[in-house]
Amino acid sequence: MKITINNIKNSIGLTIVILMSNACNIPYLGVKNESNSLPSSYKISLNDSANSALLKWNDFFKDSNLMALIDTALMNNQELNIMMEEIKIARNDVKSKKGEYLPFVSPSVAVSNDKVGRYTSRGANDANTDIMPGRTFPEPLGDYMVALNASWEIDIWKKMRNARQAAIRRYLATNEGKNFMLTNLIAEITYTYYELMALDNQLEILKKNIEIQQNALEFVKLEKASAKVTELAVRKFEAEVLKNQSRQHYIQQAIIETENKINFLVGRFPQPVKRNSTAFIDLETDSIKYGIPAQLLQNRPDIRQAELMLVASKLDVLSAKASFYPSLRLKAGLGYQAFNPSFLLSTPESMIYSLAGDLVAPLINRNAIKAQYRTANSKQIQAVFNYQKTVLNAYIEVVNQLAKMDNLSKSYEYKAKQVNALTQSIDISIVLFKSARADYMEVLLTQRDALESKFELIETKLLQMNAKVNIYRALGGGWR
Repeated sequence: MKITINNIKNSIGLTIVILMSNACNIPYLGVKNESNSLPSSYKISLNDSANSALLKWNDFFKDSNLMALIDTALMNNQELNIMMEEIKIARNDVKSKKGEYLPFVSPSVAVSNDKVGRYTSRGANDANTDIMPGRTFPEPLGDYMVALNASWEIDIWKKMRNARQAAIRRYLATNEGKNFMLTNLIAEITYTYYELMALDNQLEILKKNIEIQQNALEFVKLEKASAKVTELAVRKFEAEVLKNQSRQHYIQQAIIETENKINFLVGRFPQPVKRNSTAFIDLETDSIKYGIPAQLLQNRPDIRQAELMLVASKLDVLSAKASFYPSLRLKAGLGYQAFNPSFLLSTPESMIYSLAGDLVAPLINRNAIKAQYRTANSKQIQAVFNYQKTVLNAYIEVVNQLAKMDNLSKSYEYKAKQVNALTQSIDISIVLFKSARADYMEVLLTQRDALESKFELIETKLLQMNAKVNIYRALGGGWR
């Protein structure tokens, strides 16, 4: 059969038609689109665009001791440093994906020595061939080569560019993940710092209460000496003092553990934590601006992270789909090759070059490609659900914390009145006891109730401060 240019063109054209018709037979998979609609307001608050989440954390928190702890944590926290390495890994992945669709060029140097049998086709041919007058091929035959080889897959269907864009989105998502970690880290340090202040206040209250009970115990002992009360009353008051002295050590242990939790978060070995606990009860709790729900999409790092991962998953689907289409790869080489080093750079006698192109597409066994395509599509659908879940969770977190702030504020007012009433009742009960108008059990119960109410007031204040930090975090503050 005579091969002509037209035969070659027809063969190439037929091959392309077969490859393209095969590529068009791609399984159809449904596409799920995300919805990021949010209610226009939080309902229980005024619709005001002013938003505390826009404040930097060092403008939001005013306590200099707390700010110093956060500053130290941003440098030393191990989890945060691990996340920073994750960001570097993601950035390297972007560089790797970029390199895949650029030409690959590699130099090569080869040296070999070859002895073939004389009575072989090649040996007989070499023996009867003169390379120059009076000289035949040397035996054994050397082979020396220096060359540059290049290969380049033409990214016709944007398979590799889409993979790179997906890697970029994942890199940006890891940055948002780092921001979300910052928000949570700052919030956790602040919770623990306020808990430490609350424990200091409870310890101080307990010490004052023990002092009051010891005075009452001494008075009861005098009353018993005067035969006005029995030994039972003395033992009851003594037991109450001992119980609270024991409780004092539990609080002191809790203070040590809370200090060390802060030390762990800031990445240092145990040491005292500076704080001014006397100001705890007067800390401000109602200075939050809530803004509108739509601002969550810009302010919450976890929402932005989920959104970037969603975009990356869509690009993964496009990249996986492109695997069904033909791929075109160009190959080229240029260099010198000779059997003797002295001839190596002879031009053009020792020059070698090549140029080739491959058009390749899967034809029969495409199960692996179909599976990868379906997997990418399922991950895209997962990313949609994850994005919508993150948005819904963010909105609910804000609504819950708004309601909590409101209810805790009302609860604190009642607790403060209760503490005031019970504190006054301690003095009244002692006066009545001295005048024999109340028994010792009434005095004891009044002191217990007063102590518990003071503890509960501190706990309510702690819940208020935690709710303030929670609403700041829920709105998307703390990472700027």
